[in-house]
Amino acid sequence: MAISTRLGRRHQQRNYGFRAFLIRFSSKRVFRTIIISLAFIALVPPIFFLFKLKTFRLTQLRKCGWLNSPPLVCAHGGDSSSAFPNTIAAYHSALNSQVDCIEIDVSRSSDGVLLALHDRDLQRISGNNTSKVGHFSMKEIKDLGSMHQSAKFHDANIPTIEEALKLTSSSVRQVILDVKVGPPSYEKGLARDVLSVVERIQCTNCIIWAKSDSLARDVIRLSSDVMVGYIVMIDPLTGARTNLLRMRDARVVGVYHPLIDEKLVRILHGRNKKVYAWTVEDVNSMENMLSEHVDAVVTSNPTMLQGLMQDIRRQCLEHGFSLSE
Repeated sequence: MAISTRLGRRHQQRNYGFRAFLIRFSSKRVFRTIIISLAFIALVPPIFFLFKLKTFRLTQLRKCGWLNSPPLVCAHGGDSSSAFPNTIAAYHSALNSQVDCIEIDVSRSSDGVLLALHDRDLQRISGNNTSKVGHFSMKEIKDLGSMHQSAKFHDANIPTIEEALKLTSSSVRQVILDVKVGPPSYEKGLARDVLSVVERIQCTNCIIWAKSDSLARDVIRLSSDVMVGYIVMIDPLTGARTNLLRMRDARVVGVYHPLIDEKLVRILHGRNKKVYAWTVEDVNSMENMLSEHVDAVVTSNPTMLQGLMQDIRRQCLEHGFSLSE
């Protein structure tokens, strides 16, 4: 009986000790859980804040980063939102808006005169959608411009490239000569003709580009002093993007703006080539090009782009963006 009582007591003591151990273990686990929970609660807000701050800074940098190196505002054919493109009136309007750059279309008449004119503009003036500059003499084209003065085509007098450069080149940072290759002479002697005007005017801020690679290569071969560009666009035959890095000696790449993204800009900048976006006509596309940090935006409505840039600049500075970043 005494032995049984002692065994019972020992069993009770062991049970009590085990229960005490469980209670202590459970208390420690609860304590650790509480500590971990408190640490988690303490750390999550700062981490979330830092994440949100980083996201905000990246978003702000994408939206505002161009302020540190603004793209050139380049008027396509002058300010053709207020005047007929490639006319003295359009160039004056662009110059009055203090644009950085003017793009001038270059076409050659049947008698070899280089005119600030695009086939589509000639077609609008003549009313004939098959007209080509190369099939008309300079006099015939000038006469067409004079004959079709109207409210719609106010001041449609067609200047020569020499006249256009004399007016614009000394008042802007750059002039782009967008050389059009057309019938009947096509590239024959065209590069030399364009260079002769550029040299005669002493246009040291001229860029010559064309959709014709052979024309661009001819310019590079004939002159090492003139900046040359080539065009990246959608190939009308294949539907694919034309080769991005196909001309080593060209320093400017004119890219059809829907093709532009961060990777494209990074690749071209990595090869020391400037990225000029064309032809950017609406606000959303303008905002995208600013965010992609292109070097120039070619637009027919430069005042719209300038107004947008002013609005974004004001918003960015109001939200604390630093121009020194």
